[in-house]
Amino acid sequence: MESTPRPHIVVLMGVSGSGKSTVAGMLVSTLGWDLLEGDDLHPPANIAKMHAGHALTDADREPWLEAIAEWMSEEVAAGRSALVTCSALKRSYRDILRRSMIGHPEAVLTFLHLTGSREDLQRRLTARMDHFMPPGLLDSQLETLESPGPDEHIVSIEIGPPPNEVAAAALAAIRAHS
Repeated sequence: MESTPRPHIVVLMGVSGSGKSTVAGMLVSTLGWDLLEGDDLHPPANIAKMHAGHALTDADREPWLEAIAEWMSEEVAAGRSALVTCSALKRSYRDILRRSMIGHPEAVLTFLHLTGSREDLQRRLTARMDHFMPPGLLDSQLETLESPGPDEHIVSIEIGPPPNEVAAAALAAIRAHS
């Protein structure tokens, strides 16, 4: 008797410029899972605020995080595995995403924290084109970031190596948590 694989949601987290979208794109082509670019669910007011160089508040982020959590819950309820890109800067934000798994004991939720030096992040942001997040907001994101605690069981992946190596490390972490 062949068992059905458990739905697995992987949240690629980290500050802007950490390579979440790049790594997610590489993983999706390997895994064939659904992908949600968390930024796509930002309401227009959030995008306008960031584009103008203003950091989002917890109140700005809450409905956005709730929308991401709802999407995650729907994927799991449908029995699908998926990747999600989301900064998930604070434990309270990650807790909102974790709540999406309530009622789904069969599902696996894995957070992969893409992390790197401020210099690497700044360089990446400066080189990036066509994104609403200006490089000037990096410091506010780094100030907001609450490093995951050991009780959160989050896998940290260094972004210094080439993207294909970062994606390979992410894939190994996903397989280890499946």
